[in-house]
Amino acid sequence: MFSGLLTATVFLPAAAAIVIALTMRNKQAVRWSSIGATTITLVLSIIVFVAYDRDEGGVQFVDQITGWIPIDALRAQYLLGVDGLSAPLVLLTGILGMAAAFGSWRVEHRVKEYFFWLLLLETAVMGVFVSLDLLFFLVFFEFEVIPMYMLISIWGSGRPKYSAMKFVLFTLFGGAFLFVAILAVFLSSSVDTFAMVSIPEAGIVGIPELIAGADLIAPAALIFSFFLIAFAVKLPLWPLHNWLPDAHTDAPTAVSVMLAGVLLKMAGYGLLRINVGFFQETNGFTIHDAAGVLAAIAAASVIYGAIVTIRQTDMKRLIAYSSVSHMGFVMLGIAAVGGSAAELSQGGLNGAALQMFTHGTITGLAFLMVGLTYDRTHSRHIPHLGGLAKKMPIIAIFFIIAGFGSLGLPMLSGFVAEIMVFLGTFTVWPWATGVAAFGVVLAAAYTLWMVQRTFFGPGPAPGGMSNETYEELTDANWVDMIAVVVLTVPIFLVGIWPSVITDTFKIGIEAAIR
Repeated sequence: MFSGLLTATVFLPAAAAIVIALTMRNKQAVRWSSIGATTITLVLSIIVFVAYDRDEGGVQFVDQITGWIPIDALRAQYLLGVDGLSAPLVLLTGILGMAAAFGSWRVEHRVKEYFFWLLLLETAVMGVFVSLDLLFFLVFFEFEVIPMYMLISIWGSGRPKYSAMKFVLFTLFGGAFLFVAILAVFLSSSVDTFAMVSIPEAGIVGIPELIAGADLIAPAALIFSFFLIAFAVKLPLWPLHNWLPDAHTDAPTAVSVMLAGVLLKMAGYGLLRINVGFFQETNGFTIHDAAGVLAAIAAASVIYGAIVTIRQTDMKRLIAYSSVSHMGFVMLGIAAVGGSAAELSQGGLNGAALQMFTHGTITGLAFLMVGLTYDRTHSRHIPHLGGLAKKMPIIAIFFIIAGFGSLGLPMLSGFVAEIMVFLGTFTVWPWATGVAAFGVVLAAAYTLWMVQRTFFGPGPAPGGMSNETYEELTDANWVDMIAVVVLTVPIFLVGIWPSVITDTFKIGIEAAIR
């Protein structure tokens, strides 16, 4: 069984990266070739999303090769496929990958190496969403650390090496838990495969005879906790979020777009695919038993992230901390599995999945607009800016769209995702939903404060830009606008017609909580 569509979608960016690295020297050729590769990948991801048969459901476009690793005991296989949960995230990765390539147009330092690592990053993220073999999933999940480290440490600003190494250490910490959890699942007395689609049916019992001569059994609750820690680091959730603000602040603009847009979503996808999907019916423990803890963590992340965001004066750092708050909504939606009625669980989980998609486009657009602003003003310090809307009206308009989407303005995608999370979770965890809902009020406060200070007012604040620099400011050009429009369209489309995404997510969610 091998359709080839997913293999092409995943590995096209990596293949283009290798060809560019080996054959091209001209900077302009490297840029256009990379943009071309990401554009074709976007087209393929659109084909995957549109061609997915909603009536049939299940896993489709399967690429399978058994025995590709010559170790019989592993029983690993090359297994790619998409279902209702992964198809929209494949589309999101295609959108963000193309936007990141266009957003890197102004990179001048070691251009070929930069796009090489950027394209490899897209392949790694795409591979996470389509891997149906746990071993393959782990390889892609951990491989993205390498291109991210290179992109931040070489092309970053501020303290790039510090931030890159901090990202690596936190990621490897979570990766260690992920590796042990996957090993524990495989050694479970009821599981004899790495195939994700087979594990929920087998059920996770435990690990008998892990140590020779001992009857040591790892309860399903412990395996669940290891997966939870691994994904909480990457999402990230409080109190494991500390790496994110530094990584965002010092990363290049396009890397921040990819980091906020899709890298965080790998963890959300893992929570839905593994923590929810694997632990519906296990020996003495299910995710329903942990739902209250998940709700408490979610509420704490939303409020903590929002309060800290208000204190920020660097635009990128402000958006980074807002991501901590907004990813709390993902966990809050997942906590709806504690409900006794299946429809409540589905509503909250569908809202969590949609929150991942909408946050990817909204925050990706926000970071892109910060990058365009910084390219012209050479400052991200909010107190030093002001009156930019007079000189950069197009950038101001789309920055405001990103801000309004983030605070949940109706008719934009952020509103739909948040209202679905609240409606799906309130009946189950009213206290956590009420606390988290206050995060929307705080989001309006820090978003409107940033927009007003940065883009409105008479002009640059004292101590900021000189009048000469202010007068010479220019607006976005047509190359900049391609990435901006690509990210803006889904914000309005999902805000007006949410079922274009939610109907697909619903199919995957129903399969996970069957």
